[in-house]
Amino acid sequence: MSLQAYQRAAQRAENPREAEYRLFGQVTRALMEAAKADPSDFKTRIEALDWNRRLWSTLATDCSDPANGQPDALRAQIISLSIWVNKHSSAVMRREEEFEPLIEINRIVMQGLSGGSSVQAA
Repeated sequence: MSLQAYQRAAQRAENPREAEYRLFGQVTRALMEAAKADPSDFKTRIEALDWNRRLWSTLATDCSDPANGQPDALRAQIISLSIWVNKHSSAVMRREEEFEPLIEINRIVMQGLSGGSSVQAA
């Protein structure tokens, strides 16, 4: 079985929570690599920040949908975090802030998605 076929099969078997965890892991790993990248490596840094922004923007859009089944308070918190991620990402791009708070927020979300168990490196 090819790697791509295996990945497609694994994705079909995941529940939404597992898929979200996997996506957060991938995005967080990209942020960690970008944090270690040379500051002049704009491509790596901006691609990771953009991917993280798009993830959080998608979550905020989903939470703004009245049909979303999550509690209102949780939805509002996710939307607020999305706004913060957007602002902090802009500051990181301008080299006014660091990647670490973005990585930490993602890790906390991953911990929640995993049922509260300790999350090691993404």
